[in-house]
Amino acid sequence: MKILALDSTAKTSTVAVLENENLLGIYSVNIQNTHSETLLPMVKSILESLKLTNEDIDAYAVAEGPGSFTGVRIGVATIKALAFGREKPCVGVSTIEALAQNLEGTKGVICPIMNARRGQVYTGAFLNGERFINDCCMMLDDLIPVLEKTGEDIYFVGDGYELILDKEIANFRYTPELLRYQNAYSVGKIAYKKMQNSEYVSDTDLRVEYLRKAQAEREREERLGGKN
Repeated sequence: MKILALDSTAKTSTVAVLENENLLGIYSVNIQNTHSETLLPMVKSILESLKLTNEDIDAYAVAEGPGSFTGVRIGVATIKALAFGREKPCVGVSTIEALAQNLEGTKGVICPIMNARRGQVYTGAFLNGERFINDCCMMLDDLIPVLEKTGEDIYFVGDGYELILDKEIANFRYTPELLRYQNAYSVGKIAYKKMQNSEYVSDTDLRVEYLRKAQAEREREERLGGKN
């Protein structure tokens, strides 16, 4: 089974093609370009490099959020477009779970953090491979004590990594930069496992997961609330 996977939920754009769980190719860029301009050319490039076409793809996987509202929408819309009319399975994968997959097999706490602004992070956490904090949006300063209480080594991944570098965190362990960012291979590996359990949908049923309202909506509600 050939799987096309992508993640555009943060600054990194990343596309991968897998044969079941085995990586055939990956293309990632970590620059502040617009995903709408880079993602489809990346897909085209990696398929051509592998001498494949969209017709050779058996399933599609995408990081469904949380993350940048625009980035999440672009990623899901791209997969919907590629899968449209092909009646192939589509799998939405938690961005948090995919980031944790980067450190598969690591003992201790793996905590993905994505910068959600205003001191908040999109996060979740796994202890020795088992989830113990579900995907959520919370204050970073509230998250750290919860992680420290485990008494285990703590590894962070995600674009919020720099937020923790100036904090004193018990049992903090360094994560190599290469493993911190979104990785479409991780998205594809999780998607393959989900498909084994029939956890997939059609292109029309694929949805996004924001965890909270967009900034424009929040600001509007704040303005309206201030008038009451």
